[in-house]
Amino acid sequence: MATEVRGNLDVENHGSVLVARIDGGPLGLFGNQIAEQLDALVDRADADPDIHAVVFTGTHPDRFVSHAEVRWLQEGGAKVPSVGRKGASALSRTAKGVNRTGGMKPLLGKTPLWPAVQLERLHRTFLKMNRSGVIFIAALNGSALGLGAEFSWANDMRVMADRDDIFIGQPEVLLGIMPGGGGTQRLTRLVGTHRSLVAILEGKPFTPAEALANGAVDDVVAPDQVLSRAIELGEHFGSRAKESRASIKRAVYFGGSMSLTDGLHVESTEFLTTALSKIGQELMLDYMANTEEAGELPFYLPGGYEEILESGTTRGVGSANSVGAGG
Repeated sequence: MATEVRGNLDVENHGSVLVARIDGGPLGLFGNQIAEQLDALVDRADADPDIHAVVFTGTHPDRFVSHAEVRWLQEGGAKVPSVGRKGASALSRTAKGVNRTGGMKPLLGKTPLWPAVQLERLHRTFLKMNRSGVIFIAALNGSALGLGAEFSWANDMRVMADRDDIFIGQPEVLLGIMPGGGGTQRLTRLVGTHRSLVAILEGKPFTPAEALANGAVDDVVAPDQVLSRAIELGEHFGSRAKESRASIKRAVYFGGSMSLTDGLHVESTEFLTTALSKIGQELMLDYMANTEEAGELPFYLPGGYEEILESGTTRGVGSANSVGAGG
């Protein structure tokens, strides 16, 4: 029997950006140990006001994350008797309750329920990434299949190496299963229902060019520029207020899949959260003062918008010391 992969996340500090290198062993697999470290890293980054982005990349020379450790999936599934959709739904609901309670591993670690608990915990980690004010970026140095692709879909942005020998996608149907880490939901939201359906039904991955054209990744660059480009994006988007980033992500990720009425309620809630926040009040007062001083709206000053986009804030634009104020 194959031994369990002892994966690891090696985290480096690059100023306001953390770089996490995913070491899934010689085959580049994603197992439970990496899942647990990922959850801790998301909590750490979210709680630290000085961390604005996290970039993930693989240590394997040709792979970001190969896919989930099949042993992890198969042995977990072997502990659970075959169930229909109703039974599986009940199992999933129970797993959610267990994770809300917490601290149940000593009791459940060797029971049929534990695999469902582990899967649901991974979903919770990915959802925490979607709620967080931290910008998460997958620097795809190589291929990503199955859970590797699902992990990349859970990130806010994806940069992929321009190589003919790498790919990204969901091959689960070829193993007689289907995506379980969010692939049917997140890929669909990225590329559209029909394109996602066909790709997942066939099990055929996207090349870098196809992924870029379909909207599955945000940029394709030379292999030696993948990490630096991802860090650059992390610094750029991370320059915006962290509270605003969190509210925007929640409104888009969660409100965007609701009915229009419910989605507008989510947006209104998040808008009021930011408008009444300390940073929101400070920047709006600063904007009004600089408008009065310059006699023009800062966004419409010559060079003003470019300056704002570069700095990530309107603070100071239009004041006597601002680059934009000089025309």
